[in-house]
Amino acid sequence: MNILTFDIEEWFHCDFISDDKNWSNYEVRIYESTDFILNTLSKYNRKATFFILGWVAEKHPEIVKKIYNEGHEIGCHSMKHELVHRFTPQQFREDTKNAINVIEQLVGEKVIMYRAPAFSITEETPWAFEILNELGITHDASIFPAKHDYGGFPTFGSSEPSIIETNGISIKEFPMNIHKIFNKSIVFSGGGFFRLFPYNMIKKWTLDSEYVMTYFHPRDFDKDQPMLQHLPLMRKFKSYYGLKDSGAKFDKYISDFKTTSIIDVSENYDWDMAKKYII
Repeated sequence: MNILTFDIEEWFHCDFISDDKNWSNYEVRIYESTDFILNTLSKYNRKATFFILGWVAEKHPEIVKKIYNEGHEIGCHSMKHELVHRFTPQQFREDTKNAINVIEQLVGEKVIMYRAPAFSITEETPWAFEILNELGITHDASIFPAKHDYGGFPTFGSSEPSIIETNGISIKEFPMNIHKIFNKSIVFSGGGFFRLFPYNMIKKWTLDSEYVMTYFHPRDFDKDQPMLQHLPLMRKFKSYYGLKDSGAKFDKYISDFKTTSIIDVSENYDWDMAKKYII
């Protein structure tokens, strides 16, 4: 089971440190990289799930329409790319509701999928699932089942499609898959670690995994993007390492593996046998 997903955000949205939200002053770079993604998927006849940042949908609606018109699934990636655990429940509700509304107006159908920025729904914010349910979200992909820089959900257990139950509601969860290296949990199937490790290693780990949840961003394939100088050294390394060869590596990955989308898996999955995580 190899699920293909993308978080559609700008190159500067990797920054969770600065409080400067005056993003309109930054260079627009999202078009070329998103086109690269869509052209690669078309080349190999792959469909995927795209989690759209509400800010991007508002500023660049034609991107969302193009993704949707090419037959891909559309989900929500928040409005302003803020970590969930920095919100109060009411702030989270408003941010998510605003993003969903903007996206739905563009695609003309209900948004039922959500991914939190930086997988930032944690064990301390179970109320987020209740609010997502309230807003019509039935499928979530926000859980990182280990410790994480901006969140993490270590008690979640094995990575597999699961059902989260809390206060009488349930949501179908598609967590990240993790791989242990020297007792550190990594996600080789997307982002910085995908760019870091040699392709043959990524291919082997994928073949050895029954469940893979990929996640990529347009910036992962933009070798000419500016560098945010104020980022901590490790964050800067994760955000910029391997950009030169990432496009070719991604093309090879999509060629080698038959990937699919979240709803396609969900419609063919035996949810009666799924693991349940009760909060």
